[in-house]
Amino acid sequence: MAGDPEQSDNTTLRDARHVKVAPIQPRPAAQADEDTPAPIGLRWLCLFAFVVGIVTGLGAIVFRGLIGLIHNLLFLGQFSFSYDASRFDPASPWGAFVILVPVVGALGVTWIVSNFAPEAKGHGVPEVMDAIYYSRGVIRPVVAVVKSIASALAIGSGAAVGREGPIIQIGSALGSTLGQVVRMTPGQRITLVVAGAGAGIAATFNTPIGGVLFATELMMPEISVNTFLPVAIATGTATFIGRLYFGAAPAFFVPAQLGAIPNQPGSALTLVLYALLGIITGAAAALLIRSLHWAEDLFDLVPGRYVRHAGGMLIVGVSMYLLWIHAGHYYIEGVGYSTIQATLYGQLQGGAFLLLLALLKAMAMSVSLGSGSSGGIFSPSLYIGATLGASFAALISLAWPGAPVSAPAFAMVGMGAMVGGGTGAAMTAVVMIFEMTRDYDIVLPMIIAVAFSLGARRILCAESIYTLKLVRRGHRIPNALHANMFLVQSAAQIMDTDVFVLDTKTPFRDIVTRAGGSAFRHVVVTEEHKISGVLRINTGLRRAVSQGAADIAVGELAQRNFIVVHEHDAAFGVITQLWKRHAVMAVVVGEQQGQGPARVLGIIAKEHIADSVASSIKIFPG
Repeated sequence: MAGDPEQSDNTTLRDARHVKVAPIQPRPAAQADEDTPAPIGLRWLCLFAFVVGIVTGLGAIVFRGLIGLIHNLLFLGQFSFSYDASRFDPASPWGAFVILVPVVGALGVTWIVSNFAPEAKGHGVPEVMDAIYYSRGVIRPVVAVVKSIASALAIGSGAAVGREGPIIQIGSALGSTLGQVVRMTPGQRITLVVAGAGAGIAATFNTPIGGVLFATELMMPEISVNTFLPVAIATGTATFIGRLYFGAAPAFFVPAQLGAIPNQPGSALTLVLYALLGIITGAAAALLIRSLHWAEDLFDLVPGRYVRHAGGMLIVGVSMYLLWIHAGHYYIEGVGYSTIQATLYGQLQGGAFLLLLALLKAMAMSVSLGSGSSGGIFSPSLYIGATLGASFAALISLAWPGAPVSAPAFAMVGMGAMVGGGTGAAMTAVVMIFEMTRDYDIVLPMIIAVAFSLGARRILCAESIYTLKLVRRGHRIPNALHANMFLVQSAAQIMDTDVFVLDTKTPFRDIVTRAGGSAFRHVVVTEEHKISGVLRINTGLRRAVSQGAADIAVGELAQRNFIVVHEHDAAFGVITQLWKRHAVMAVVVGEQQGQGPARVLGIIAKEHIADSVASSIKIFPG
């Protein structure tokens, strides 16, 4: 059948198996294993997590105060730390020159990031995930300081980014620093990194349950009491510290029983509309993910970091000022909580205008981060989801007067659907929106919308807004809650390089001569420089053949059930293909140089995968 995916897979496999290879292969030197310290006790790890929670909670207070100071200085010309992001700003005394405020911030951010910590650029969460899976939880201590200053300057000067990504990276850097000062296993250091991430988002939004879920759903490679307990302690502690300063009020205020749905059969129609909203927000999330990376690629073509970033923020500044002239507020600058709050109270009217705000915020966020700003994507996702949900409700009301829809309720559900679809953290999105609004009635429609949003986004874009950046970097993250650390290793890291590449007509007795008495070898059999089979040589096979037909060629002994993979392929992909094809071995080849032959680098058999699994246990010792 023309569109059969199984047939397509078989065709691809046949093509891959007929790769031209060179007969002589260099063997890479083996790498020495890292000295892993003994694990510390759980009580000590919990104590360190408690310290991380305290410091991260205080860091969130300082970070938000720094944002307020910079915002008041640059926009209003006032020296004040007081800043309520949920209220609209008055007009800036600079008039049309307010366009240059984001540009000034861009120059400062570029200088700070370029000179002190390049990894502080961007929205932060991918860098934390990268450190967890690829750097054994090691984050440079300077990142906490640089990220605080750079992100505060970016948000305070009007960049359309959020404050949760920076505080996640700040908390993670603090946890990693403590994990490096105190000798512990990499897995325990990673636990403190994740604890700092959960503590940061909990202190920022006053969402302790959401903070724990965010940390475990998106970042924790292994979930057990040994990892969950420290995360919960840090998150609860940071939430308490934040409440001492910010108060216990929810992040957003909504009318009472905003999401209430009558318990009657007719309410099924309302739930269908919420599901439709989920599909729309899922498609919007996929577009937002792509637009962010399109913007990064586009701005990479602009020479000079300062020119690139200043030019991007000039676009944001002009958009802000045009909105002020024609709509009365800047709307898209900063975290955008004032617009979200107004939408939840039904103070912003007009489906077309709300849709315009969603599009402009998406553009401003993509331009801000794509040109080199420092900040998160969580708050912009809330903004886009709220305005998109309210716009959808307005459209339904226009087409069907009297329809059972509420623009504020659809705005609230749209927030969760956009966050869940974009980040892939479905449970986190549902729980966090509930904690941010304290409206339990919204949970049912939220679950439905988030599920449809995540499904639609994954159909259109397999990677989330966090993981796509890492995939483009060549660092894949498994799409599983219980992710095994060995799965992110490349084929080159787990292969056995002790392999011969021999022509199919080579007599078997030649192998005995070449092996020099070694007990075990692998042979890749080629025919006209194309891989035709694999052969596993052990003592038993040598004895059996030597007592029989010693002149037999290796091609007659070779097995044909093998696959060909490339050196950069991830382990979980190799394992999946071995299982699907019922193959005994995977032949690892290097990248082809033009039309030249590929190099056989090694062999992956089941025992090599087992060794890789065993080595990963050292990261999270039982």
